[in-house]
Amino acid sequence: MNATHTPAHKADLAVTHVLAQLLERLEHSAVPVGPEQYRSVVLHLVEQFRDVEYDAELGRLLDAYPAASQLYENLNYQHAGLSRSALDTAVAAELAARKAIEAAMGHAKPDAAHE
Repeated sequence: MNATHTPAHKADLAVTHVLAQLLERLEHSAVPVGPEQYRSVVLHLVEQFRDVEYDAELGRLLDAYPAASQLYENLNYQHAGLSRSALDTAVAAELAARKAIEAAMGHAKPDAAHE
């Protein structure tokens, strides 16, 4: 007899919620967190994300827990890119990085205000 893995009910996000909450607490912990503990939580959350479909309830969960949202986005990057990141924030970060790289290379262009 072939055993097949039947994923948990797709609409049940109870475990996903607890893991997302725990990851957020680890991210903001004032006390150093062991890498094994952090990795364990992330791997369990990855497994949960494999068993859920994106819907409004998952969207609200991801909105509430930025660390879990970033993990979810990274897992699904190949399909949706940075679909959960704010475009303005992403563009501003890219422009800032470009300016920093140009300045580090000595190719900084003067700002129009300083000309």
